[in-house]
Amino acid sequence: MSTVLALMLPLLASATEVPGYTLTLKDHRYQPAELHLPANTRVKVELVNQDPSPEEFESDDFPAEKIVMPNSRISIFIGPFKPGRYRFYGDFHQPTAQGTLVVE
Repeated sequence: MSTVLALMLPLLASATEVPGYTLTLKDHRYQPAELHLPANTRVKVELVNQDPSPEEFESDDFPAEKIVMPNSRISIFIGPFKPGRYRFYGDFHQPTAQGTLVVE
């Protein structure tokens, strides 16, 4: 095994161990509106925008700000979080694009 590959294996293994969740945006609403996550764990959230307009995933409760273009998907890594409820929203459609992370 090459030295470069040997150095990369721990990084590859740790990337596959991150739990993944999907959050879909449709009709300017996040589905599910409540996303349940494990406490004290870094997670990968795949944001799927099924709307014909962009949206900006944002939160005032945790550091996150990411634009997802129309009819596309992106991934964002968040956490770890202490148990609790953390609000997030779509900055471009705040009246409807609302959600909560429920960390247990």
